[in-house]
Amino acid sequence: QVRLVESGGGLVQAGGSLRLSCAASGRTLSRYDMGWFRQAPGKEREFVAAIRWSGDSTYYGDSVKGRFTVSKDNAKSTVYLQLNSLKPEDTAVYYCAAAIKTLRITSRTSYDQWGQGTQVTVSS
Repeated sequence: QVRLVESGGGLVQAGGSLRLSCAASGRTLSRYDMGWFRQAPGKEREFVAAIRWSGDSTYYGDSVKGRFTVSKDNAKSTVYLQLNSLKPEDTAVYYCAAAIKTLRITSRTSYDQWGQGTQVTVSS
């Protein structure tokens, strides 16, 4: 198993930026597809972004395309999510997750390892 710990969340004004980090321990990230999901109060957990174990393919939810960027540093066992042009509707708890080379990388059911989440709050 891999243990995931997110950090980097906080309070930011609309239009601002944040960079979330997801540090992994226990196993090398080079074997894992990594995803970012978010959950706002009263809503289901939704897909935000993902990156393949090889780092050569990335995927984004429609609401964040062009604003968020996912990246991976296998040497540091860390995955990043750069959040730019933030909007109040981006407010949520953001979770990173790991899966062994999944076919359905955008589906939350594909992931069996999850972090505890980090809160992102965007004020208007």
